[in-house]
Amino acid sequence: MQDIQKINDVLKNAECLYSASEINEALDRMANEITERLQNTNPIILCVMSGAMVPAGHLITRLHFPLELGYLHVTRYRGTNRGGDLHWLVEPRQSLNDRTILVIDDIMDGGLTLAAIIDYCRQAKCKDVHTAVMVSKKRKREAGVNFEPDFVGVETEDKYLFGFGLDYNEYLRNVPGIYAVNE
Repeated sequence: MQDIQKINDVLKNAECLYSASEINEALDRMANEITERLQNTNPIILCVMSGAMVPAGHLITRLHFPLELGYLHVTRYRGTNRGGDLHWLVEPRQSLNDRTILVIDDIMDGGLTLAAIIDYCRQAKCKDVHTAVMVSKKRKREAGVNFEPDFVGVETEDKYLFGFGLDYNEYLRNVPGIYAVNE
């Protein structure tokens, strides 16, 4: 369990990079782009738990076309702020065979997690796979990651972020904006 005072101090001293209204504008734009590209594909939307729960929930209510919703849980962070080995906790329960997939994640950081999910979808013989992230960091991608997300909400510099699904040591995912930690 974290020291709640420390969590409150992190929030109080953080820099707001994107307000709730700016996030809503980004979600509206993303929804329009996704609709234009995927509305006639009968996609499966896969939410990457736990971080994408917040942005995915807000985004899918803006998609007014037939879709299936699923989730997967894969992580590299496991409650820390440093990525490690990839751990699959839950695989999608729907068959991805011959389906268009949209993977929604909270952030594109180094790209290893999304790259592994894309590879998983392709091995499951999906028809096509697209990616959407709430935040894309402007930073060098990890070795072997040679793609950018198809749909991006906002971009940030390479800082430790929290809010709108992103966590600070498993806390502050519920903050309605994107913040950078000032430590």
